[in-house]
Amino acid sequence: MDMPNLPKETDKGVDQVAVVVDWLDACRRHDLGPLLDLYAADASLECACDGGNTYAGRAALESYWRPRLEAFSPDAFGLEEIAPSSDGVVLDYLNSEGKPVRIVFSFDSAGKILQTRCGPFAPAPVLKTRPSAPAA
Repeated sequence: MDMPNLPKETDKGVDQVAVVVDWLDACRRHDLGPLLDLYAADASLECACDGGNTYAGRAALESYWRPRLEAFSPDAFGLEEIAPSSDGVVLDYLNSEGKPVRIVFSFDSAGKILQTRCGPFAPAPVLKTRPSAPAA
């Protein structure tokens, strides 16, 4: 039985949520090598944030990530929410410019990131409730 709210594991027993946390930590450290090591050799990244471009393979992923890790805002790579999903893991975070992004990670059987799909994300507004009027 599939439990969608529990961390998923790969065939090798790798916790996918933990891999995404490692991914976010590598981004925060500007650590390109360890970031790329989390991806499978044939991994791809589809980015709706920059016009819907797709990057495939380590060299393309490096060309995508290098400038983003070298120049980013102080709010970059802040965690908003992380959750397992039927496809892998969904992460809402602040990108290198400090803008909200949702990224969906899928994994291969070895626990490497096989694909990421990201796009701008607008968090739900926080609704303020009015205090109820005193009873008359």
